Amino acid sequence: MIDLHLHTTASDGRSSPGELVDLAARAGLTVMAVTDHDTTAAVADVRAIAADRGIESIAGIEITAVLDGRDVHMLAYFFEPRHAGLLAFLAGQRQARLARVEAILERLTELKMPLNFRPQLDLARRQTGLSLARPHVARAMVSAGFARDVRAAFDQWLGEGRPAYVERVGPSPAAVAAAVHAAGGLVSLAHPGRTRIDDRIPALVGDGLDALEVFHSDHDEAAVARYRAMAAAHGLLTTGGSDFHADPASSLTVGASVLPADAWQRLHDARDRHRAS
Repeated sequence: MIDLHLHTTASDGRSSPGELVDLAARAGLTVMAVTDHDTTAAVADVRAIAADRGIESIAGIEITAVLDGRDVHMLAYFFEPRHAGLLAFLAGQRQARLARVEAILERLTELKMPLNFRPQLDLARRQTGLSLARPHVARAMVSAGFARDVRAAFDQWLGEGRPAYVERVGPSPAAVAAAVHAAGGLVSLAHPGRTRIDDRIPALVGDGLDALEVFHSDHDEAAVARYRAMAAAHGLLTTGGSDFHADPASSLTVGASVLPADAWQRLHDARDRHRAS
């Protein structure tokens, strides 16, 4: 079983690297990738712990690009986690995240919902690999009694068009692809069924996209068939995973969506060709 879309506490997941690997072992995974948002802070720990459990763990990340004011999540695999250029790029991403969170907190204060979020901000500044985002603010809102649950926090306050929404500023998909390719990696468009930018996929191929995340927990059989056909039409590889965050409000489990073995082999072979070129 191959799950290439998993999150830890290094970004907005709720599992530590050790807890995530434990869940992966119980689920029977043979290959996994931790894909935290804009950070590789958990990659080395997950690799080491997974190796002890007989699980192959590859370098992964989920990087947020911006296209026409919309978030575009791009998964990357097989890159060198210590690549200086990529590390500098990701540091800029996390600084932009911090600035956005601070702006959201200001909006919430203006809306009479002040949050004691200083400890989280200070921790993110000390632990430079920690990636903060709106889900962290949503959880703080729930703890403070300003929202019933995380979904309600987004629906009422933090989601696009809501009173505390702050538009993201970030790199283009082409810039993300260039940074990943420079570090030896491959780039996949995350959960296209959620992003709903099918008409832009041909342009993204021109920007350096290597794959589509065909298999995802949000994709039903029709979506899998549609994106599998789209990947074939554009000569793209396919990736897949559960997008597990250990959200207590969700029944989603590690391995809930997996990449078929033949697709994994093609992805693995493409890595070897990419490194040889």
